Amino acid sequence: MTKRRAILSGSVFEEQIGYARAVVDGDWVHVSGTTGYDYATMTISDDVVEQAAQCLRNIEAALAEAGSGFEDVVRVRYLLPDREDFEPCWPVLRRAFGQVRPAATMMMCGLADPRMKIEIEVYARRGSGGRV
Repeated sequence: MTKRRAILSGSVFEEQIGYARAVVDGDWVHVSGTTGYDYATMTISDDVVEQAAQCLRNIEAALAEAGSGFEDVVRVRYLLPDREDFEPCWPVLRRAFGQVRPAATMMMCGLADPRMKIEIEVYARRGSGGRV
């Protein structure tokens, strides 16, 4: 039987809302929608590109705790309130996923806080990207 394990980032939102940054289920790692908050300082940049970079740092930390990395990501979803903000983020996103080429979707939607300009969610399968 596969054991399920929750990974917590320490975000107050996880406690207040009742979710985990990521859930490991067997070889699968499901990373929740992750915003550009720096959870160490509980601050968020006004710049969408900086937010995207922070999203990726937060996701990378969750994946690492799960024994995984960007190379194992098979699916990514980008959520943005403003479609015009997506293209400026492409170079940052390409650095994380350009060699991996996961299936991807960009959706326009409102986010929980008006300061949030991007949210990123990923699914990874540990070991699928060649990590030993």
